[in-house]
Amino acid sequence: MEVAFLPAAEQARLIREDELSSVELVQLYLERIEQLDPGLNSFVTVRSEEALTDARAADARADDAPFRGVPIAIKDLTATAGIRTTYSCRAFADYVPDFDTAVVRRIREAGFVIVGKTNTPEFGTTAFTESELNGVTRNPWNSELTPGGSSGGAAAAVAAGLVPLAHGSDGGGSIRIPASCCGVFGIKPARGRVSSAPFSSLEGLSTSGPISRYVSDAAAFLDVLSGYEPGDPWWASPPGRPFSEEAALRPGRIRVAVTDVPPIDVPVRPECSEGLASAAALLQELGHEVVEATPRWSGSSLIDHFIAVWQVSPALVPVDPALLTPLNRGLAESARSTSAVDYAKAVIELQTAARRIVAFWSAFDVVLTPTLALPPVRIGWQEEGVEDAVEQLRRNTLFTPFTAVANLTGLPAMSLPLHWSEDGLPIGVQAIGRPAGEAQLLQLAAQLEEASPWAERRPPLS
Repeated sequence: MEVAFLPAAEQARLIREDELSSVELVQLYLERIEQLDPGLNSFVTVRSEEALTDARAADARADDAPFRGVPIAIKDLTATAGIRTTYSCRAFADYVPDFDTAVVRRIREAGFVIVGKTNTPEFGTTAFTESELNGVTRNPWNSELTPGGSSGGAAAAVAAGLVPLAHGSDGGGSIRIPASCCGVFGIKPARGRVSSAPFSSLEGLSTSGPISRYVSDAAAFLDVLSGYEPGDPWWASPPGRPFSEEAALRPGRIRVAVTDVPPIDVPVRPECSEGLASAAALLQELGHEVVEATPRWSGSSLIDHFIAVWQVSPALVPVDPALLTPLNRGLAESARSTSAVDYAKAVIELQTAARRIVAFWSAFDVVLTPTLALPPVRIGWQEEGVEDAVEQLRRNTLFTPFTAVANLTGLPAMSLPLHWSEDGLPIGVQAIGRPAGEAQLLQLAAQLEEASPWAERRPPLS
C-alpha cells in the first residue's frame, strides 16, 4: 500500500523499527500538501521547515511515544504554542499563542509531528468551511461542493491523503459532518472524555476528537486525547482498557434502533435514507438486533433553545465586532439582546430534553441515523437567499438535523463512511452510543469496517 495511505499506527511501527524515518514521512506529506492543497485549501498554516526539524528530533530519539514521528494536523480553533492560530477570524490573523491547550500538549507528548493547522469557519460556528480570512475549503470528491464543517479542513486533508489522521472538534456535529462529506471516519467522544483545558466548553457542547481513515487509528488517537485535567467541569470515568484494545474486540450482539426521523422536522434526501437502510441491513447480517424506533427527540422548540445557547460564543470574544463575519456579528448582537433569564430557560429546556432523550438508551445500545439530511451541498449554499444571521444558522439544520443531539446529550457519536451516492459522493451513517459508550461504538465501527471496507476508496483529488 502507498505509504501516505497507511494507518498512522503502522507508520509509527515502521519508524520505531527503522524501516522508515520521520523525516521521510514528513517530507512525503509536505510534498503532497504542496501538490494537492492548492485545489483544496484545507491548510491555513503549513510548518514545512519546523516540521522537518521536529521530524529530525523524533528520529534522534528512542522513546516509546506511541506516535513518535508521525505527522498530524491540528484544527485552527485550537491554540498551539508558537504556531499561528487564527480561529479563522480577521482579528486573530497574526495571533501566535504562547501556550498549548491540553489536547495539543497530549498530541506532542504522544510523539506526533505537527505539520500545520487546518481550515475552519470563523469560530467553528457553522457546518461549512468558508472563511473570510482563510478562504473556502473544497471537497476532494467534487471541488464545487463543501467538505462540511467546522472541521472541514481536517476531513478534506485526511481524505486527500495530506495527513494520515487529524485533530478535529465537535460542538454540534463538526467532526461527523465533514467526515460524512469527505468519506472518512470521525468520532465525537462522550462529554468529559477529552478536556477543553485551559478553556471551558459552553454548556459542555464541544469536544475535541479524531478524524481518520481507519477506526484503529481513531481509537489509538482517542487514547492520546482522553483524560481529566485539574478543574474540568465534566469528566468521564477512564475506560476499563485502552480504546485501541477495545477496537480490536468484537462487540457481541447489540441492540440497534434505526431511524431517519430527525430531531428537527426537516426532509431527508433519499440517498441519505438509502445509506441508513444499507447499514441497517449489514448490521442485521452481522447478527445484531435491529429494529425501527425513534427516541423522543422531536420538537420544533429544540432548535430554538440550541440557537439561544450557540449564539453566545461569538459574543464572548473580546474583539471589535466589525472584524467578525456578518454571521457571527449578527449572532453576537442576537445574544446580547437575549436576557440572562431567557438564556437560563434555554439551558434548562435543553437539559430537560436531554434527560428524556437519553432514557431511550436504556432499551438500546446504539441509535443509527443518517449523519446528514443531504449529500454534500454546493459552496455558498448556506447564504443563498438568506441574510439574517439566526436564519442562516437555522438553514444549517436543513443539512445537519441529526448531529447536534449528541452534543446536547453528551452521548458519543460517530460517522461511518458506508455509502456513496450514484454520482460518487460519500454519504455517512451516524451511530450514537450509550453514555460514555465509546468502547462499544469503536468495536462496532471496526466490525463494520471489516465487513464493508472503505479505506481504499479515494477521492479524485488525492
